[in-house]
Parts: sequence; C-alpha cells; structure tokens
Amino acid sequence: MLYKFKSRATPDLIMLEPNGRRVLQLIGKPVDEKQGILQPAAMPAAIAALEAAIAQEETERRAAEAEAAEKGETLPEQEGVTLRQRAAPFIEMLRRCQQAGKDIVWGV
Repeated sequence: MLYKFKSRATPDLIMLEPNGRRVLQLIGKPVDEKQGILQPAAMPAAIAALEAAIAQEETERRAAEAEAAEKGETLPEQEGVTLRQRAAPFIEMLRRCQQAGKDIVWGV
C-alpha cells in the first residue's frame, strides 16, 4: 500500500505504507483510518513534532556512537534512510501548504 499526500499548493507526495504510517503517527494522526486531512492551522504543530522526532533519533544515534567509542568499538553504518531524509519532503510540503493556506489530504 502507498500513502499519497495531495494538496493544491504542492505536487503529490507518495510514501510507502510503513513510512507514511510513521509520519502520520509522529504528527498525531490516526493511522487506522485510510484517509485524512491536515489543515493549515495544524501544520506548525506537525512540523514541530517531526523536527522533534528527527532530533531525538539523531541524539540517540550520537549517544550510541559515543558509547561504542568508549568501549573501543565502532558502530555499524546506519542502514536505510534516516527519518530526516524520509520526512524532509513532507516537512517541505507542510511548510508550503501552510504558507498557501491549503489542506493536505490522503486516501481520497
């Protein structure tokens, strides 16, 4: 399954289901519903929530690297795509839609 986020202010943004689900969870949207809407008034909080989750993930990674270094070990390369990379297009969409005063919808 895919999540297709749409707005009149931006091109569509498509995410694989696990990534879209995680983004929706982080911004406090129910993921058991297959469609939804995010209005401009809620976008600053959504951006803040995503940025906080990104900061937390990066802090945890740095702490793990520091702990490994103290033990004389090296932490394996981070596999996959980070939350920062995954969420960046959605954060940009949120900013543009907020500025334009346009909703973001999915599943419709």
